[in-house]
Amino acid sequence: MGKTYEGIDDGLKAFIEKQHVFFVGSAPSGADGHVNVSPKGLDSLRVLSATQIAYLDFVGSGVETIAHLRDNSRICVMFCAFEGPPRIVRLHGRGVAVEPGNEHFDVLRAGFPPAPPGGVRSVIVVDVTRVSDSCGYGVPHLRFEGDRGQLAAWAERKGPDGLEKYRHEKNARSIDGAPALKSQPRT
Repeated sequence: MGKTYEGIDDGLKAFIEKQHVFFVGSAPSGADGHVNVSPKGLDSLRVLSATQIAYLDFVGSGVETIAHLRDNSRICVMFCAFEGPPRIVRLHGRGVAVEPGNEHFDVLRAGFPPAPPGGVRSVIVVDVTRVSDSCGYGVPHLRFEGDRGQLAAWAERKGPDGLEKYRHEKNARSIDGAPALKSQPRT
């Protein structure tokens, strides 16, 4: 049923780009610490090459993925077909959070649609080392009704100063106390 691929071919790229939601898994090194799985949506992921993807990391209540990437760079991104034929695709690899102020941030950020000012805290870039799929027979059919507008509205209400304060208070460390965001930029 499952298959491993050399990289992200055109068929996998089309499947990935069609999905409205994806999931990101990461974990700290060692036996302690919390494993994290985060759902992601909006128009926030790009396939950059057969072995590299990037996605926008929006300001949020947790910052686990960034902390885990700083610790060990391990990451898995999973896509499930909720509409159409069943399929699950997993991209395992090594990632890095490219924050504002990094020389590559503006170039990476330009590949995505506009977001609320200050709403993007980094671009996660993943060097994909393993590409696989599986049947997805147990994944239910779900119908996409549209993106939620709450994130953009929340970021706009906070404004640049409020978002900077929020990142400083909530995004400097993971729930396990590991360092996360390096920068606290004013946007």
